[in-house]
Amino acid sequence: MVFLNVGILGLLLGKLLGGELRNLAGTRIRTTWLVFAAVGLQFAAFPSGALPWSTPTGVAKALWLVSYGMLITMIVRNRTLPGAAIVGAGLACNLVAILANGGLMPVRRSALLASGGHYHVHNNSIQLVHAHLAFLVDRWAVPAWVPLSNVFSIGDVVIAVGLLVSLVAAMRTPSQPSLETATSAAV
Repeated sequence: MVFLNVGILGLLLGKLLGGELRNLAGTRIRTTWLVFAAVGLQFAAFPSGALPWSTPTGVAKALWLVSYGMLITMIVRNRTLPGAAIVGAGLACNLVAILANGGLMPVRRSALLASGGHYHVHNNSIQLVHAHLAFLVDRWAVPAWVPLSNVFSIGDVVIAVGLLVSLVAAMRTPSQPSLETATSAAV
């Protein structure tokens, strides 16, 4: 849900730049199941009150790190797609910040308050006074009045740019004709 607005913006930008939605269908993405599995692991690790359980902190951190491994694997397998390297760089920024801070992503208090949040530890975030690699932590906020407001990091910004590049490039690349279309055109 965090990048839903980026996806919508990418589709609009792609259309404005002469792209077609139908071209997205021709984009070959390998091992997409890894993204769904990673999101599932993150949801299991941090159910956020939506599910009737809480995951012990150590298990949640481990699941989160495994999910990052899955996402990085998917990016490596699709490294030739436009924007994939940019998304990978953003994932790497976030992973470095998480590992440097004991398995949780630190959030600046000002960003947390601006997003309408108020916690010390919540899901995968922790409010720290002196975070390691502070330039990589969640430091900005989508304001509380915006639906799905949240905090975000430089890694999230880089991921968003990569997603925009990917969507626009895919929409502007004509999809390959199907075998049936190519056969009927030859007749």
